[in-house]
Amino acid sequence: QVQLVESGGGLVQAGGSLRLSCAASGTIFRNSAMGWFRQAPGKERELVARITSGLSTNYADSVKGRFTISRANAENTVYLQMNSLKPEDTAVYYCNVGTSAGGGVYWYGKWGQGTQVTVSS
Repeated sequence: QVQLVESGGGLVQAGGSLRLSCAASGTIFRNSAMGWFRQAPGKERELVARITSGLSTNYADSVKGRFTISRANAENTVYLQMNSLKPEDTAVYYCNVGTSAGGGVYWYGKWGQGTQVTVSS
């Protein structure tokens, strides 16, 4: 089983920046993608950004141009640089590892505690 530990969240004013980190440990399949998700109060968890083992990236429309995902394959670590933060970015942020399945991605890590990001207006 893959364990995930997120860190780097905090309280920041609108327009500010934060950098999140996530360390994955355990049995990780070759060529796994890594992704960042977030869940705001009363809302479902949503995919914010993902990065393949070949470093291709995808972003949710709401964060394009503001967030940047990166990874260090040797350390099974993924980062999320968040700039120009908005109050609507407030959420608990989670990471996971995924593998291609049925035309999509199956996220197979054990969800961690997440890290809280709060953006004040």
